[in-house]
Amino acid sequence: MKQAVRMTGVFPLAVGLLFTVILLAASSGSITAATDFLTGSFTSLYYFGAILNTAAFFMAAGLGDAVLLTTGEFNLGGEGQIYAGGFMTAVVLSATTALPPAVSLVCALAAATVVPACMTLISGLLKQFKNANILLTTFLVSAAVIPFIDSLIAGPFRGPYGNLLATPFIRQTVRFPHILPPSPLSVIALTLPLFCISGGYFIYRTRHGKILQITGISAEFADYCGYSRTKIMYGTLAAAGVLHGLTGFIAVTGTYYTCHSGFYSGLGWDALSCSLIAGSNPVALIPSSLILSCIFTSADRVALNYNSGFDISALIQGVMLSCIAIQYAGGKKNDRHHL
Repeated sequence: MKQAVRMTGVFPLAVGLLFTVILLAASSGSITAATDFLTGSFTSLYYFGAILNTAAFFMAAGLGDAVLLTTGEFNLGGEGQIYAGGFMTAVVLSATTALPPAVSLVCALAAATVVPACMTLISGLLKQFKNANILLTTFLVSAAVIPFIDSLIAGPFRGPYGNLLATPFIRQTVRFPHILPPSPLSVIALTLPLFCISGGYFIYRTRHGKILQITGISAEFADYCGYSRTKIMYGTLAAAGVLHGLTGFIAVTGTYYTCHSGFYSGLGWDALSCSLIAGSNPVALIPSSLILSCIFTSADRVALNYNSGFDISALIQGVMLSCIAIQYAGGKKNDRHHL
């Protein structure tokens, strides 16, 4: 069963990679762009660091998706949750300049994780009392939050940067330093593989993790065993919100040093793609995030260098999601469970 999961997880990546190579060769009129796509990013320190940094975002948010996917539910509100986490981080850090840096960071982290968790718990309440679909309500809550945050950044929380729609930059003492300059890779990004390994241990090696798997395989059997599906639902939804909020925290404190409008764009969907490709296995999320980050980052670089159009990443994302949808439509969703 595990072998089948690995093969089906490779399929969307293989198709997406093949599609990308063909598209780049066709749009540039030369095979050089396709060749550069496959190798060029590893010859540039900036793009190599960008691949690792983006992969860290995918791991953080994808881990939240993986926890929820294990129970058979989907979170489509990742982008709004990441945006809320980043916004709360920037606002709290700007409001606590009188406090020691460590205290400011702890306060910002708390705000960045609690607010997205509350967003997901709204979906839990709607599920419990109105039997509303979690997949739909997480998306709707996110769709409502994003323009609200946009209005706040464009209004009272906007920094003095002319046409830039962003909050004020956070002070130097609360910034995680970049490594591999001039790339955006930060020290905090390197901790995300440890989160994924810990998540894998929790799901596959602990009693509570086994309960989550049982719930995802058969909710009726979980009821028969006496497991509270309501508690499981709220717990996994909160975990998904916390990890997406953590992604926003990392983006603001380790990469951008501000919360600008639209920084979240694509992150939620790409992280969900990574989690689905990994079969909701947190450990497999590490290579899937690295590969998908490499594809997207390299595609953007080639689009810039060869004037191929900046919609390539969106096209690749669509292909990935389509392949995953076909894979899951065939009933393979629960094949990932191995008790």
